[in-house]
Amino acid sequence: MIKLTAKEDEIMAFFWEKGAMHVKDLIELYPDPKPHFNTISTMVRALEAKGLLAHNKFGYTYQYYPVITPGEFGEGKISGAINKYFENSYLDVVSTFVKRDKIQLEELKKLIEEIENAKKNMK
Repeated sequence: MIKLTAKEDEIMAFFWEKGAMHVKDLIELYPDPKPHFNTISTMVRALEAKGLLAHNKFGYTYQYYPVITPGEFGEGKISGAINKYFENSYLDVVSTFVKRDKIQLEELKKLIEEIENAKKNMK
């Protein structure tokens, strides 16, 4: 599971919202006082090392872009939490939410219907 600092999460939110950007474009999205170029550049390179961003080279500059969607990132976080706290049992997760009235019967019926339809479409 990839862990992000609050600042890294903020930067990823900018990339997911705006798409490909140079570091200078990213800095322009911040209110004054703007963060230093080197600070943001270092954080962007760290996000690239974590596999969340990639870049295209344009002369002497790099344009960075996200390689994972917010949904994919969230799914990884959820999977990690389920593995850590529910011994990788998705059934235990759903059961916990049902017991705490976080999921209603109608929602479960709809989920079962979606699963059945997905299985039919796989055949």
